[in-house]
Amino acid sequence: MYTYADLAFVGGRVVTVDAEFSVASALAVTGGIISAVGGRDDIAPLVGPDTRVIDLRGATLLPGINDSHLHGCAFGAAMPPLSLDLGHPVVSSLADVAEAVREAVGRTPAGQWITGHGWDTGYLAECLAEGARQPSRGDLDAVSPDHPVVLYSFSGHATWANSKALEVIGIDRDTTAPPGGAVVVDEAGEPTGLLHEGAQALVHDAMPPLDRQERTDAIRATLATLARLGVTSYTEPGLGPGGDGIMRGSLGTETLDVYRRLLADGELTARVGVLLLPTGMASTADEFARALTTLTPLGESAADPRRLAIHGVKVFADGIVPNKTAWMHEPYVGGGCGSLCVGGDSDGERTAEITAMIRYAHASGHQLGVHVTGDRAIDAVADSFAEAAAEHPRPDARHYVIHGDFLTAHSMKVLAAHDFGVNMNPTIKWTVADMEEEFVGAERAAYAWPYRDALDAGVRVASGSDAPVTHPDWRQGVATMMLRESKAAGRVSGPEQRIGLAEALRTYTIDAAWQDFADDWKGSLEPGKVADLCVLDGDLLAADPHDIPGMPVVLTVVDGQVVHDTLRD
Repeated sequence: MYTYADLAFVGGRVVTVDAEFSVASALAVTGGIISAVGGRDDIAPLVGPDTRVIDLRGATLLPGINDSHLHGCAFGAAMPPLSLDLGHPVVSSLADVAEAVREAVGRTPAGQWITGHGWDTGYLAECLAEGARQPSRGDLDAVSPDHPVVLYSFSGHATWANSKALEVIGIDRDTTAPPGGAVVVDEAGEPTGLLHEGAQALVHDAMPPLDRQERTDAIRATLATLARLGVTSYTEPGLGPGGDGIMRGSLGTETLDVYRRLLADGELTARVGVLLLPTGMASTADEFARALTTLTPLGESAADPRRLAIHGVKVFADGIVPNKTAWMHEPYVGGGCGSLCVGGDSDGERTAEITAMIRYAHASGHQLGVHVTGDRAIDAVADSFAEAAAEHPRPDARHYVIHGDFLTAHSMKVLAAHDFGVNMNPTIKWTVADMEEEFVGAERAAYAWPYRDALDAGVRVASGSDAPVTHPDWRQGVATMMLRESKAAGRVSGPEQRIGLAEALRTYTIDAAWQDFADDWKGSLEPGKVADLCVLDGDLLAADPHDIPGMPVVLTVVDGQVVHDTLRD
């Protein structure tokens, strides 16, 4: 009996992202699988009486977008009603933040916690003006003297609390920050309310965690947003005991159970790959090894491993440039080089700790995704990858550095030689390019996220939004990779690192699928691969890069099922 297609697309630009970056005009889907790609005549035999035939009218059909670094539960938890939206341009001053908190106090029962997400000193007027200052608990105390308030920065590497929150938690001038973290104090030695890196755990561990329903609602909100953006796969980079205290536990162990339930109930409308998080932002190798033995074994993630799978583990190596906690070869403006954020009293001890973590996870059979941003830290991690691979040869480990802001020629050579990868974040580049000049100078800031050099060196490159750090809009990411323009001023930042449209799309499709060990069955539009599709209104191949962020996503398909549709047949 002849099987007809469920969906047939004609009259458009079918960008296959195959090895030749072929462009067709028609595609057919049968039973969730791409059954034909070519011209109208090639799919005609598959069109039956019940086939939905979609005339693209010149629109662009792409593989479903794979955001390869996106905190799904945390992104949903950072949205109203679970959290105040404090991102730019919603707020542009400390006064705006205070007003948002004041309004929340008016609708929140006495004593309950108020949380918010997204503040960024690069867009707060008082932090940019002459005589600039940092946020402090005093900004929040005037509007919320009795409600504890905790506000997460856009980056996830700084937390801002009011005096009531510090009192409830017990943070005072005598509090000692964990290794790699900092409780910021004023001239009198009193906490200002800002906590950096691992010190955030002092606050996060004391807060009431999200309950199961809140986690479920958060992930549902994320899935709805991603469907509208054409995102059909994402990596949830870090769920486990190391995340139980991060953003009210949104990166915790229970979140993985919620994903399993959503899959069982047929609500998981995107494919999710997971990195387990054994420990948080500051730990020792011994703590990491002990925690790793308690985690869910690989291969036991879900009933449908193509929809929900555990790929490996995440490790935090250093911090971020705006906090001066990325470990750099050359000093920051004003001094200091940062450091690794793991246990140890010296750079040598900390390097030995991160090397031991990587060696242990590699020998245990895990893929490794290591958060690392500074050039000196990246060199240390890349060398540790190579050492682990030499000691315990493993085929196709696919380890990768996460963020990789300041990849060096040395680290690129090492990564390429072992077929390891890097996961970059073009929308973060778009957001912070100008702000980073304050910390590392114009030349180093322009170099950050060196896509051109990495690709030319033969490194596997995938792209992700790091949501909720940035909105998961891959269209802005593609435009940024092509233009290297910044959000705040529209200035070009490192034009020599520009890449072309085809290269940019690969980072969000087939190379992101490689990161997931899935490039043989997703990531391109080829017969036999799963029908994960994204339709962009207009001809992407002919578009001015400046116009790409405004091109609407009109259809999203996951596994042959339509999850977003504003097309008119």
